[in-house]
Amino acid sequence: MDKKLFTIIIYTENIAGMLNQVTAEFTRRMMNIDTITASSSSVEGVHRYTISLWGEEDSVQKVTKRIEKKVDVLKADYYTDNEIFFQEVALYKLSTPVMLENSEVSRTIRHNNARVMEVNPTYTVVEVTGSTDDILRLYDEFVAQNCMLQFVKSGRVAVPRSAQEVLGEYLFNEDYKRKPVKDVE
Repeated sequence: MDKKLFTIIIYTENIAGMLNQVTAEFTRRMMNIDTITASSSSVEGVHRYTISLWGEEDSVQKVTKRIEKKVDVLKADYYTDNEIFFQEVALYKLSTPVMLENSEVSRTIRHNNARVMEVNPTYTVVEVTGSTDDILRLYDEFVAQNCMLQFVKSGRVAVPRSAQEVLGEYLFNEDYKRKPVKDVE
């Protein structure tokens, strides 16, 4: 079987320790997470994890079902790239002296719709948003131009292409609010 890149989107109650519980499922199955992004969702009290990983669909389906069985997990689904819209953000720290010597670096920045965030005599910070392939291609171009000082990229943010919300209508009802758990004495 061929390994493909999958994105798993998980909605959970926003409680301490959930990220550990979720990642433990991948560790148990010896699956390596490529990227992970954690954020609040559009529903108060609901957290969202977007995880990308390379794997076989069988294994990804099994781990997704295991995660969804956890008490505080509301919904978990996995997707291939053609089933979602996704973006990543990358920051490139480039050598300003090299940029001044090589005008091709500035052309590369413009050609890739990158944004210059900071310029000083030592370095220039450039930001770009795009697909993983676009971000890594730009990285390779900067390395080839011998101007790369540092590089970092985010995990994915993604939404399914389907028109239906995966959590269902009831969760987005204005009445949904996480009730605080009362201490048992």
